[in-house]
Amino acid sequence: MDTESLKFVIVGHIDHGKSTLIGRLFYDTDSLPEEKIEEVRDICESLGKEMEFAYVMDHLEEERTQGITIDTTQTFFHTEKRDYVIIDAPGHREFTKNMITGASQAEAAILIVDADEGVQEQTRRHAYILGLLGLEQVIVVMNKMDLVDYGEERFNNVSEDIKEFLAQIDTYPTYIIPISAKEGDNIASRSERTPWYDGPIILHALDSFKSMDDRESNPLRFPIQDIYKIDNKRIIAGRVETGIISEGDEIFVLPSGESTTVASVEDFLGEEKTRAVAGESTGITIKDQLFVDRGNVISFKDSKPVMTNEIKGNVFWMDKEPLRKGETVSFKCSTQEAKCLVKAIERRMDSSTLEIIEDDADVLENREVGEVVLNFTNPIIVDNFNDTPDLGRFIIEKRLDTAGGGTITDLGEGK
Repeated sequence: MDTESLKFVIVGHIDHGKSTLIGRLFYDTDSLPEEKIEEVRDICESLGKEMEFAYVMDHLEEERTQGITIDTTQTFFHTEKRDYVIIDAPGHREFTKNMITGASQAEAAILIVDADEGVQEQTRRHAYILGLLGLEQVIVVMNKMDLVDYGEERFNNVSEDIKEFLAQIDTYPTYIIPISAKEGDNIASRSERTPWYDGPIILHALDSFKSMDDRESNPLRFPIQDIYKIDNKRIIAGRVETGIISEGDEIFVLPSGESTTVASVEDFLGEEKTRAVAGESTGITIKDQLFVDRGNVISFKDSKPVMTNEIKGNVFWMDKEPLRKGETVSFKCSTQEAKCLVKAIERRMDSSTLEIIEDDADVLENREVGEVVLNFTNPIIVDNFNDTPDLGRFIIEKRLDTAGGGTITDLGEGK
């Protein structure tokens, strides 16, 4: 039986302790070889410092750039319940882009806040991105509690600030946890220095979250990524976003609207299987000679996604050139790619304060948030974001580069 896993992102201000927290998670869960810990310990001793957990990430990053071992864009640790994958990327701008494109496939998030500095502009911007991604499983960790003498009043004040902001973007943290990543408080074991806190520690909070496996009960969504010919078989490849696809299933293909039967479910490792579940990349063969292509979506006929020529969405813009009303841009959603017209920019907002800058705007500037209407010549296949994140999240490209992205708030009239 496969081990259950959960993928999550850690976001926040660049100086609020993300690397230290990740290093501490590795260390406290015994998820790094002892020789790696010894190497980091030796580095710290040579610098005349105590064990510095941020060096764990620095050391792994150095090895990654040399092509030696672990890739810090996908780092792993484990608890008794399951494996965890931390999705990360070096550099603030690149990290923001990775979050928005949805490349991380994150199922949960940790938003890190410095207890001493409180909520900063970058904290607010990252929090807004979490709102765009629609992540409902969010832990806010109040780091560096050691710098404020583990004070309950300070914790409560900063908690109110962050809750107030998150509520404006319909994001409600599941937990707010006081920690010191440097000292190890409330990460893998409960701290005696916060007797006033009776909530879960970080590892217990993560263990309480639902993984991708829980999406198996949702309607089938299988976006087609590519078509391969192997051993005289025509294999339709993709990732099951929700639901289960099994040998013998009667399936429905959009946008053609044709039906067929699954002849086989293929495993790329050569193992025999008769079904694939949410979160799995797989291939299938079908009984009929239908024309299918990348960007098509397979579902069941009685629970299919929406086909529409127009959507409304919240967009986070991050290109130096503004998004202009009336221009044509490239749209990507799951495996679909299409040109679309920016029909309207109904509202511009400051991404840090959420203050409304302008209604019925002509442009959306760098680092602004907008409510945008996009129009398509040919219908696209979309879904409610909370049901199928991959079909409810999109990016916008200009000059072949990611310029913005967001989530669909209105599916249009559909078909």
